[in-house]
Amino acid sequence: MILVTGGLGMIGAHTARALLDLGHEVVVTAHRRTDVPSFLEGRVTVESLDVTDRNAFLALGDRHDISDIVHLAGSLPGADPIDYFRTDTIGLLNALDAARAWGVRRFAVASSLGVYIGRAETPWHEDLSLPTAALPHLIIAFKKAVEPLTTHGLAGSGVAPVVLRIGTIWGPLVDPESPFFHIPSYISAVLRGEEPQQLHADDGGDCCYAPDAGRAIALLIDADELRHDTYNVSSGKPFTNRDFGDALRAFAPDLRIEQPPGRSGGAGADPYLDISRLTADTGFTPKFDVASAVADYVAWRGNNVR
Repeated sequence: MILVTGGLGMIGAHTARALLDLGHEVVVTAHRRTDVPSFLEGRVTVESLDVTDRNAFLALGDRHDISDIVHLAGSLPGADPIDYFRTDTIGLLNALDAARAWGVRRFAVASSLGVYIGRAETPWHEDLSLPTAALPHLIIAFKKAVEPLTTHGLAGSGVAPVVLRIGTIWGPLVDPESPFFHIPSYISAVLRGEEPQQLHADDGGDCCYAPDAGRAIALLIDADELRHDTYNVSSGKPFTNRDFGDALRAFAPDLRIEQPPGRSGGAGADPYLDISRLTADTGFTPKFDVASAVADYVAWRGNNVR
């Protein structure tokens, strides 16, 4: 059985579904979010868990025979950055403790494409050295710290670490007004029949539809052998706002969608993740392009609020 912490969040739920589709039994933990999405109903075991409670975390091993862990649980920063770092570090350390105590095969943990900030190369690939750079958000700072904490914490334990440098993910279960990616709110405005904010047509960068991201993570857990301990998780293809505008016009042909030409920052290219390593080791290729992702998401939102 595979444990997915934070398994009712967007990435966690799609990871759980993909693992189920590969034939695995899955247990997910939930804390703040308790609604089970329709595509998981009756298919997964749900455990209520605050990952900062070490004893409760370890007790999961008494109820389930857990072979692998995908640690995706996390919190959102409040006013005090120390409180945020303390909470998510304790959760990570408890997950690592559990991995070692249970002798699991693999321990996958969420990092972020933000760890590459400061590199001028495009696309970003795993062989790049991570620079010392000012980071725009506390979550990215924590994710950058997660990587050595995980690899060093599992050294010599027999548990294989899998660091997931996750790209810009959106899709079913995303916050429709996400502050981290502008496309969900852009689509939500169109679905309400409102004119969306003006976005420069050629701005864009990394983007991956959530079902594809979940399947990529599931394939990394399912693989017989992995040659690396760090993988980019995304579509491997950059997007532009023009791509989304064109896809949305199919659903709102009479709605005015204004996109000033060019890029807001002038000539250049926005970064995105290279997934050659992921594809080589798992065979992953994305199933969704922008047009099919928008179509799928619009259909999903017809019956769901997020």
